[in-house]
Amino acid sequence: MWKEDGASQGLGMEIVRVNPGEAVLAMTIRPDMVNGHGIAHGGFIFLLADSAFAFACNSRNERTVAAQCNIAFIRPGKLGDRLVATAREISKTGRSGIYDVRVTANDVAIAELRGHSRSLGGAWVPTEKAAPPA
Repeated sequence: MWKEDGASQGLGMEIVRVNPGEAVLAMTIRPDMVNGHGIAHGGFIFLLADSAFAFACNSRNERTVAAQCNIAFIRPGKLGDRLVATAREISKTGRSGIYDVRVTANDVAIAELRGHSRSLGGAWVPTEKAAPPA
């Protein structure tokens, strides 16, 4: 999935770790990510949180997309801050999932995102099918 994710790569995001049901991504706020108030534009914070959400809900090798997301901005991010988005699975039932993502700067929460996912079917990495009984 990372190989085809030009948006996350283009913004300088890095994958810190991905495990089943969780993902941690990081990104540093650059001058072109700061708004007229001199703080990180909320859209870039949302993009980081959404990317962490995407990697968490796709971490079980099932193609999955966002159905909806809500974000709350708690504190501003600043130029030069290294933001870390930690996504964790709250619930996964059938094709639907719920994930929470906390975005921090210097270990202080600056945003919280809740995302709802929907699996499309199909795998990212082909899996071997069991051989038929002899």
